[in-house]
Amino acid sequence: MSRAVHEFTLDALIWQPYVKPIDLDQATPAQRTALNVTPSNTKVSAYMLMLANDAEILTERTPLFNDIMYSEGGLSRGGREIGALAASFVNKCIYCAAVHANRYIQLEKRPDVVDEIYENGLDADLPDLEQALFNFGVNLTAHPDNVGVYQFYHLRENGLDDLEILDLIHSVSIFGWANRLMHTLGEPHRKD
Repeated sequence: MSRAVHEFTLDALIWQPYVKPIDLDQATPAQRTALNVTPSNTKVSAYMLMLANDAEILTERTPLFNDIMYSEGGLSRGGREIGALAASFVNKCIYCAAVHANRYIQLEKRPDVVDEIYENGLDADLPDLEQALFNFGVNLTAHPDNVGVYQFYHLRENGLDDLEILDLIHSVSIFGWANRLMHTLGEPHRKD
């Protein structure tokens, strides 16, 4: 039996739901339609099968998630992953942090950035652009009422345009939602 994980890790994790996922073999046509396009276009995870209990919401959620995290143009995929990682660190979502840290490393080939975040958490000392992205994600997640002109100025000083800033806001914000779903509906475990 696998053990729940309560500390940040780069290990590959599985997410085990508290709410029973649907059985794909017995899925309704609406559930099958909702599961037609998974966020990473890979296998259907326990998380997606659990979300398919409400096919109507999943049908709306998946295209939105895909557009925010995978669309062309705007902020780089790596930048979006740093935003998702920042939100996941603040929200202490172990599963999401592992996924987005590993995706960032895969995309940007910068394990040093993730190592610094994992070693020093919210006090990480990163290269300028990554620091600006990470700090914005932390601030937007922890203190959304304090995000304003200063943070936008800092992002622009690091080369981001308005579309890239909007993409960062979207990636951080959707993980505010995703982290809360994952915390409430299940927990991460180590793969056996």
